[in-house]
Amino acid sequence: MRSFGFRILAIIFCGFCIVGCAPAEKNKAATTLTVWHWMTDRGPAFNELAKKYEAKTGIKVNFELYAPSDAYSQKVRAAAQGANLPDIFGILGEKRDFASFIKANYVLELTPYMLEDKAKWKNSFFAKALAVNEFNEGNSYGIKPGIYGAPIDIMTIQMVYNKSLFKQLGLNSNQPPQTFQDFLDIGKKIKAANMQGLVSGWGEIWMIDCLANNYAFNIMGKDKVIATIKGQVPYTDPDWVRVLSLFKEMQDSGLLASGIVTMVNKTAEQLFANEKAVFAFNGSWCVNVYKGMNPNLEYGAFLPPRASNKYPMAIWGGAGSSFMVNCRSKNKEEAVKFLRWLTEAPQQVYLAEATNNLPANKESSNLVPDVTASFAKAMDNATHPNVWGVSEFSPVIEAFDKGIQSIIIGEKTPEQVAQEVQKVKEREMAKKRV
Repeated sequence: MRSFGFRILAIIFCGFCIVGCAPAEKNKAATTLTVWHWMTDRGPAFNELAKKYEAKTGIKVNFELYAPSDAYSQKVRAAAQGANLPDIFGILGEKRDFASFIKANYVLELTPYMLEDKAKWKNSFFAKALAVNEFNEGNSYGIKPGIYGAPIDIMTIQMVYNKSLFKQLGLNSNQPPQTFQDFLDIGKKIKAANMQGLVSGWGEIWMIDCLANNYAFNIMGKDKVIATIKGQVPYTDPDWVRVLSLFKEMQDSGLLASGIVTMVNKTAEQLFANEKAVFAFNGSWCVNVYKGMNPNLEYGAFLPPRASNKYPMAIWGGAGSSFMVNCRSKNKEEAVKFLRWLTEAPQQVYLAEATNNLPANKESSNLVPDVTASFAKAMDNATHPNVWGVSEFSPVIEAFDKGIQSIIIGEKTPEQVAQEVQKVKEREMAKKRV
């Protein structure tokens, strides 16, 4: 009887194990991670990796990609307000925007995961790629020092030029302009030939801000730019007026394509890929975009032509795309595991080959396709507002960039814009002091 009783208990125990364990396995198999991103050209590559990860782990990953970038930013902000953010998402914006998501408890700190196993995950990244996602000790945003995102690639933003159109203009197709005056001289040739010059997504004002920052660093150096952000140098300073004047000179010379101030970057990319424009100002992601639009396009990349020899030309660069984990997600641990897998060398090599973007993982860097080499070489010149430690007020940035738009269309002079921007700056600083 006693033996029979033990057999019954064993059967009951096994029954509980079967009932208890089966749903857990089922739930694991049914887990789905949702990822939001703005790089729609990477959809096929992301989906291929999602299939591979599901086959490996049983976890389904659903990539939802949205463009243009402004629409994506609005979607993410609206989702945050409604507490509807996905498991993993990217943040487009200034460091201040990033900080606001962290303060609202929407971004999981990744530092503990990055430092596991002798910091293996952290050390796999290029330092400049990781820096965009870090907040250092004493940062001005009040964020706990740490790492809050995982970069999936690196990028630089430069000028590109069409080699065939260069030949039509009687120019050496292997010698892009090195100085700003050389640039303006080509603009005159473009105007005389009734061709379109420079295209870029300047309807998305962050791209105007990017080029203006490039020239600010070149004309006055990083220290003076930072001093301006801190309120120690006014925007009416002659160096800032000079930066603004460059855009008028580009317009007057014939360098800027018609409609550039309302142009979104997708339109600019289509125009350049279809050989309707001589120049474009774009990021390293364009290699993949142009390849999809026109595989036979002959073009090269170069640093924006220097306006001064006093300081080096700096360009925006670092992490091109990063993913953050939603701190409120019930799947946050699985989300971290997926990001760790996605940023390992094999997946990074695949993304580099499939999308022609530069990998964030150092172990993959020697396998970058040749077509992106000129963008990769520019990493030595790379900087980014998100690593400066200070951020300009959003209304000031908007006034500055929209002011450049008004200069291009002839509504305002550089001096007028400088005065208006300074007024906005003083107003915002007064608000901060209250």
